[in-house]
Amino acid sequence: MDFALSPDLLELRDRARAVAAEGVARFGRHNDSWINGYSKEFAQVMAGEGWIGMGWPKEYGGQARPPIERLIVAEEMITAGAPVAAMWFADRQMGPTLIAYGTEQQKAAYLPKMLSGEATWCIGMSEPDAGSDLVSISTRAVRDGSDFVIEGRKIWTSFGHVADYCYLICRTGDDGPPHRGISEIVVPMDSPGIEVHPITDMISNRHFCEIFFTGVRVPAGNLVGTEGDAFKQTMAQLAHERGGIDRLVSNRALFHHACARADRQDRRVRQQIARLESEYRVGRLLVYREAMGQAPTNFSAATKAFCTEHEQRVARFAATQLGPDALLDSPWTRGICYSPGYTIMGGTSNVMRNILGERVLGLPSAPRLPTAKTP
Repeated sequence: MDFALSPDLLELRDRARAVAAEGVARFGRHNDSWINGYSKEFAQVMAGEGWIGMGWPKEYGGQARPPIERLIVAEEMITAGAPVAAMWFADRQMGPTLIAYGTEQQKAAYLPKMLSGEATWCIGMSEPDAGSDLVSISTRAVRDGSDFVIEGRKIWTSFGHVADYCYLICRTGDDGPPHRGISEIVVPMDSPGIEVHPITDMISNRHFCEIFFTGVRVPAGNLVGTEGDAFKQTMAQLAHERGGIDRLVSNRALFHHACARADRQDRRVRQQIARLESEYRVGRLLVYREAMGQAPTNFSAATKAFCTEHEQRVARFAATQLGPDALLDSPWTRGICYSPGYTIMGGTSNVMRNILGERVLGLPSAPRLPTAKTP
């Protein structure tokens, strides 16, 4: 098979590479830049290039470009560490979800500001007692006339402190099996009753947030899709999220830096470099297959597990090649320290293996254990 890019795709790649380099020069390089590199200004640069909503239908302001074009742009941005975080969730998840399940009024209200890079979105999914276990969420929205009233708490909500909107996964009913009664609601983050607490991680990033919802009122028209039947919508979002290029190249710059420092006269080091480069190319083919719609249903779980575990192996390799410098505070060592997060965000590797076993391979499900509650 010929995996070479066509001339027009090479031209797009070169343009994306140049814009990414300019973004890094202006706003700095960021490890895992799709979640750590927040810049509204650079989001509007992306919009000006036509690189937000590249694959969205034209009737909603998108360009209906092939999925591989978005992938090429995203790969160059994140590999370089360009700050794409302000527009990433909207482009990757919220826009496509609203196009698929939202009303025409919702599309008209929210999509234009996504496409212009003006609006930042966060996703209210995980909770203190329900991390990777979506069906155990307890944040609740109760219908009161023409409004929903929201009570609850979310955690690990990236950009909650700067987002304009929260795409909230909540419970609106208890009838039937646990996955029933889950709904998705758009919540403006300036609504009364919302309290946001940023969480500082071990390398001083502050995109993680804990959000408290106390008597928050939003119009019933903010419900996305069918009330109580949003579990499959959320699963579709996660499948798209888990199989993306961001799960492979978030520390690609760290790999290049480590290779430049490595003693390539040592055949053992050359073997490590060859193995990591081979893994990268395998992961890249997995991601491209996801983007082209050629992967089996739910196989994004396998793609995410393989790619994020590769990113951790890159970080371990970098730590050995930097030697004593790995103990100094620098963007490179912060990238090494950040690496445990790769296999946690978007679902742990154990959860990915369960999905792969149950939904792809058809293995019997493990018995469901009671959820431990924190005081």
